[in-house]
Amino acid sequence: MDYWTEDLTALFAALAARMALECDALCALDAVIADADHGIAMEQGMAAASAAIEALESPMLQDQFNAADKAFLNAVCASSGPLSATALLRAGKVAGPRAATPKSEGKLLVVAMTEGIVHRGKAQMGQKSMVDALAPAAEAVARSDCWAAVVAAVKAGAEATRSMVATLGHAARLGERSLWHPDPGAISATTIIAEIARPFGQI
Repeated sequence: MDYWTEDLTALFAALAARMALECDALCALDAVIADADHGIAMEQGMAAASAAIEALESPMLQDQFNAADKAFLNAVCASSGPLSATALLRAGKVAGPRAATPKSEGKLLVVAMTEGIVHRGKAQMGQKSMVDALAPAAEAVARSDCWAAVVAAVKAGAEATRSMVATLGHAARLGERSLWHPDPGAISATTIIAEIARPFGQI
């Protein structure tokens, strides 16, 4: 079964709607350890990405991801802007200049997005960032053909950030006070992977 450009259009519309719903909750999480703007950044970024894809005429999958990449970067000034944009750019390279991709290749998007964020942000596991959620998800891709395992891994990784002391970004300034609060970026990454899994993994 294939995944078509119209499916990707629908996915980004779903991501935009989901981030609008999660905006206040993400901002509340971010207020504890950072600047309280993560929810706004993700809502604006996904809305811009979805609109950019909707405006394309007869695009290939890579065209859609590239449009989303540029729109997200232009819409978001926070650090999540270039990080998410790089993730989308890498995903576009995997999707390729084609109108459809086998659904079996969908999990490769998770790996590509993770690699893009690690490359751009230079983050490592244990620093209390979205990488702590995404890296386990990427590892789950290598271990299993099951999307449920990928989603479970990203959720567990995000939950694990509660017990970490931040050593990266704004939260690093808090030191031990960042303990027992989940990383907002890890939480939003969980939402994104879960939404991707719906059409690709049908869970």
